[in-house]
Amino acid sequence: MALRFISRSGTRLRSVSHSVLRELADSLFAVAFPTSCLLCQRELTEANWSGVCPDCWESLRPWAGAACSRCGLPIASDQVTQSGGEESGAAGSDVLCGQCRTGGYEFDLARSYGVYAGALRAAILQLKFHRRERLGRRLGEALSQAWIVIGNNIEPRGHEPPLLVPVPLHPSRERERGFNQAELLAQGLARSLNRGRRGRASGAVWERRVRVEASSVLRARPTLPQAGLSLSGRQENVRGVFEVRRPERLRDRVVVLVDDVMTTGWTASACAGALKRAGAQQVVVLTVARATPQFPDAAPSPHHEPFGEPVDDSSRERQ
Repeated sequence: MALRFISRSGTRLRSVSHSVLRELADSLFAVAFPTSCLLCQRELTEANWSGVCPDCWESLRPWAGAACSRCGLPIASDQVTQSGGEESGAAGSDVLCGQCRTGGYEFDLARSYGVYAGALRAAILQLKFHRRERLGRRLGEALSQAWIVIGNNIEPRGHEPPLLVPVPLHPSRERERGFNQAELLAQGLARSLNRGRRGRASGAVWERRVRVEASSVLRARPTLPQAGLSLSGRQENVRGVFEVRRPERLRDRVVVLVDDVMTTGWTASACAGALKRAGAQQVVVLTVARATPQFPDAAPSPHHEPFGEPVDDSSRERQ
């Protein structure tokens, strides 16, 4: 690869192109800090602070199939056809899941980046239970693609941007884990949205930066892990658990509630209800993944990830 020379103040200085410097930095990184991809265990050959190789990132594709037009639940195409909806049904159709047809959710709209399976599930487990905080911010940036799908349905007041509110952990759980994964995701999403301060799909330009409001909502009491509870048990487990302590920050604002995984939707609904009662104008839920029995994980056994080393986090998932 050729080197370029430039003249500066009469002195000829040798300037190496950015690509050459990047290749050199990647080579030095691989030699000085040999490591493997968190998901596929192949050796990383370039500087990568998230710990995930480019091929695995490429495999984390957003859900592009049919989905409930309100809660975003991925729907198998044969079910859409039987219900009389559009088979493409992703963003703009009127397809509704059974839960949304009967009502009950307190949020206005929800979407997830992808299905909780395969590499995406493995990445979330690495974030939550193996302290991969940089990975959390990177996954949060991916949430901006889910934002594109629902941007036209967000109705901010004037040019005031939505507030990003991470679903809070109970303080005891956050101390145990060392961080709130939802807050890391919200930080990554804010960083992505603030590149240009634009509402993407809607084209709305915001005069202020999108910010993360992590201190206004709290989880007032510890709860049992939702995994393993019945549908009614999940709803009862989170009933009245969220409190808003700074309602003036949320009043008449559009709130985007951020979390890692949505399963039945009752945790998000309980939090959205607290926000609405505190005066929020609209509550939209964005999660990295949606867990549904229609698209189960393809893991060979309950105790092995389809990507990377064996892990046993089955009893702690979605805590």
